[in-house]
Amino acid sequence: MNQTNRINRTNRTKKAALLSICSNTVLIIFKVIAGLLSGSVSIISEAIHSSMDLVASCVAFMAVRTSSKPADRDHPYGHGKIENISGIVEGVLIFIAAGLIIFEAVKKMFEPVEIEQAGIAIAVMAGAALVNFFVSKYLYKVAKEEDSMALEADALHLKTDVYTSLGVGIGILLIQLTGLVVLDSIVAILVALLIVKEAWGLCRNALQYLMDKRLSDDEEQEIIRVIEKVKDQHASLVVDYHKLKTRKSGNIRHIDFHITMDSSLTVIEAHDIVGCFKKELCEELKNTRVNVHIDPYNHQEDDDV
Repeated sequence: MNQTNRINRTNRTKKAALLSICSNTVLIIFKVIAGLLSGSVSIISEAIHSSMDLVASCVAFMAVRTSSKPADRDHPYGHGKIENISGIVEGVLIFIAAGLIIFEAVKKMFEPVEIEQAGIAIAVMAGAALVNFFVSKYLYKVAKEEDSMALEADALHLKTDVYTSLGVGIGILLIQLTGLVVLDSIVAILVALLIVKEAWGLCRNALQYLMDKRLSDDEEQEIIRVIEKVKDQHASLVVDYHKLKTRKSGNIRHIDFHITMDSSLTVIEAHDIVGCFKKELCEELKNTRVNVHIDPYNHQEDDDV
């Protein structure tokens, strides 16, 4: 990734993360006000959830800023894995939020509180769902285009918030229709369980990349297609390729493989062919670093068979 692309990516991802911070801050204020006015534990639980989302957004902001730094002496492979680490941090924060919500909901089951100002509460929840829908959609778009796990995790937070806000709003509406105050706690617990599911998937995905999980089957098939194309272009000199290994650090794909080449080639000739492999792979696959090892092929061994 050249300097210009790195700067553009950093600016775009930082703006998206800042948007998430601002939207979460405003929604927390409105949810706290609505929760205090209505006495609804499910709305208070939503405020807790949004508070964790705000912390997660701050973590995502710091992660995307750090991950775009170029490689240095202490980090020769770059800083990309900070995004994977931030994904785990965000997942842990979601688990904590879920625990707090369940604790408050169970307590309110034994100490039910009548819901007041239900109209305001429902309006706040509907507004929060609408805001988070558009912000999460924008974050997902930037995350996919810039291949940012930190932003994708942040978008996942907000997407879940859409469903939970709608669920809380519907729960309050059902309370007004049925008079069953216990529905408030039940909805809050369902919200927490949905959040737990989100946290588990997020942590698992981030941990796999920290453990250098290989790229997806589709990505590896694309890599193989490019390697075979270049190999065919140098069919008389490149015998085969083998030991393909892939991994991902942040948004950077690392590709390592061996090629067997005619042992009579000069260093310059072999270097130029390796350069062709690297050039094609980097042009076909965005944000890619390639390492190629050369194995010599001896014609004499075939002649002796």
